[in-house]
Amino acid sequence: MRNASTLVILLLCSAAFRATLADDWVEFRGPTGQGHAQASGLPVHWTETKNVTWRQAIPGKGWSSPIVSKGRVYLTTAVPVGDEGSATQSLRAVCLNARTGTIDWDIEVFEQPSGAQLHQKNSHASATPITDGQRVYVHFGTHGTAALDLDGHVLWRNHELKYSPQHGNGGSPVLVDGLLVVSCDGTDLQFVAALDQASGQLRWKRPRSTQPEKGFSFGTPLVIDVGGRKQLISAGSDAVFAYDPADGSEIWKVNYPGGFSVVPRPVFGEGLLFICTGYNVPSLLAIRPEGASGDVTESHVAWKVKKGVPANPSPLLVGQALYLVSDGGVATCLDATTGQEHWNHRVGGNYSASPVHAGGKIYAQSEEGEGVVFQSDPGRYVEVDRNTLGERALASYAISDGALFLRSAGHLARVETARKN
Repeated sequence: MRNASTLVILLLCSAAFRATLADDWVEFRGPTGQGHAQASGLPVHWTETKNVTWRQAIPGKGWSSPIVSKGRVYLTTAVPVGDEGSATQSLRAVCLNARTGTIDWDIEVFEQPSGAQLHQKNSHASATPITDGQRVYVHFGTHGTAALDLDGHVLWRNHELKYSPQHGNGGSPVLVDGLLVVSCDGTDLQFVAALDQASGQLRWKRPRSTQPEKGFSFGTPLVIDVGGRKQLISAGSDAVFAYDPADGSEIWKVNYPGGFSVVPRPVFGEGLLFICTGYNVPSLLAIRPEGASGDVTESHVAWKVKKGVPANPSPLLVGQALYLVSDGGVATCLDATTGQEHWNHRVGGNYSASPVHAGGKIYAQSEEGEGVVFQSDPGRYVEVDRNTLGERALASYAISDGALFLRSAGHLARVETARKN
């Protein structure tokens, strides 16, 4: 009886631990990397005071999205060194208590010398951190990549990923099989690199097999499973590639000549991979990765659309419905299997943040700071509410513990229907 009771306790503890992990928002676009949260009861209405549990000022400037793990929120920021107008930046990792909003630690990871140029919508700290629950990994593009323990001690730094950036950094890292992988697409060099998760040493570096006229892009890879084999999907200028995470060897690619400054993260489901091709004329490609090998541009593209395709926000797949929110504020719902349009609706505003899905609702965040909530309904556009925190916003939401975490120009806020004790 004693052994049986012990087994029951262990099983309950294991289930609770798995539930806690599932509730964490550990990377850009959440636990699946595709914008989904297993949450219910999230708020649909908020103001600068209503349903805001806390609102914490964040030093400096950064458009990295927050992540949440084990009751803590992590993000990055860049603070001018010396005078406010100084071009030299202190690149920092910040940890907050998810319940109270107090800053637990604020650590300089790198110092960036003056001279780095930015796009007006970018920052020196735009790549979202990622965590495995034991460490937090931060990436500042060509200025460095690092791992910190949960108390803010820097465990390793890597400065090897050098290229000439355009408009600053952007793409976030991904973890797979003991590796931290980043896409590095500059004006001079374009490659994908994997660092050892434990030591930070370079494990492999794979140049892209393209020669784009405009090589700079800001993509975040996505790891998918195709027939029991992992593929690392990385979209860059002119093409999207599938790599073997073990050694970086190229499995397949699809070309889209002229596409550059690619930002949206890929989405995978219904046997299809959905890729946005970036500027100047964004297209959305639905690619069949099953059986793909080599250049499959002519053989594995199931369908393609150009109307309403975002250049910055990532797509969102809910069942067989694919939702898009364009940079110019048009929401579109497509049939994911055919590309046929179900509906489109002008929601207004300008968008860079990627939409997220929870509890049958889609949450979109405009650059003007307006949060728009609408139903994930392929039949028609049904708006639930509009909300604002009164500040510019380019970061995407994080969802954890029944709350939304919203980063705006100067603050991070926890928004929930009712304060939990």
